[in-house]
Amino acid sequence: MSPTRTLRLAHRGDWRGATENTLPAFQAALAVPACDGLEFDVRAAADGVPVVCHDETLARVQGRPERVDALRSDALLDLGVPTLEEVLRAAGRRPFLDVELKGDPGPAVVEVLAAGRGPELHNAVVSSFDHAALEAVARRAPTWPRWLNTFALDDRAVNAALALGCRGVSVEWRALDAVSVGRARFAGLDVAAWTVRRRSTFDRLARLGLVAVCVEGAALDG
Repeated sequence: MSPTRTLRLAHRGDWRGATENTLPAFQAALAVPACDGLEFDVRAAADGVPVVCHDETLARVQGRPERVDALRSDALLDLGVPTLEEVLRAAGRRPFLDVELKGDPGPAVVEVLAAGRGPELHNAVVSSFDHAALEAVARRAPTWPRWLNTFALDDRAVNAALALGCRGVSVEWRALDAVSVGRARFAGLDVAAWTVRRRSTFDRLARLGLVAVCVEGAALDG
C-alpha cells in the first residue's frame, strides 16, 4: 500500500452523534468530506458470525452485562451491534477499511471479507494486536495485507511484524517520530497510527509519510 497521501480513517466511525461501531456512526463518518475510510473492531458472536464490537462485553456501550461471544448475532443486532457483513454492505467498496480483529473470530471472517471486498481484499487491511489472529488470517488468505498493532515502534515490534509476514505496523501515535518511522520503512513496512484527535497531530504524522491515521473528532474533519 503506497498512497499518495496519508489516509484519514474514522476510528469506530464518527461517534460524536451516534454510538461507536454502529451503522449510523459509519455512515456519519463517510459523509465527512475528509474521511477516506473506516477503522472498526471484529469479534465472533456465539453462533460464529463476525460482528463489529470493540469490547468483550456490552457493558460500556450498550449498558448490559453480557459477553459478546455469549449472544447470537441476531440478538446482538437487536441491541445495536451490527454484523461484519452489514457493515461491509453499508460501506461499499470506495472507503479504505482497517478491520481490527479482537482475537481470532474464526474462518467466517475471511469468508465474509472475501464476499464483501473480493478474494484479493480490495482497498482494505486486516490488523490486530493478537499474533495468533494474524497468523490465522495468513493461513486462510496468505496474500491479504495485514498490520501488526503495537504500542511501540522499536526493533522488537519491527521484527515481530516481519516474522508474521505483515505488510505494516499500526502504532500508538505518541511512539512515532522520524527515527522510528524510518526504522520501519527501512525494513519494508508501511506505518499507520492510532488514535489522533487533533488536526495538528494528523498533519505532523502525515509529514512523516504514514500510510494512514485513525482519527476522531476534529482530526476527522480535516
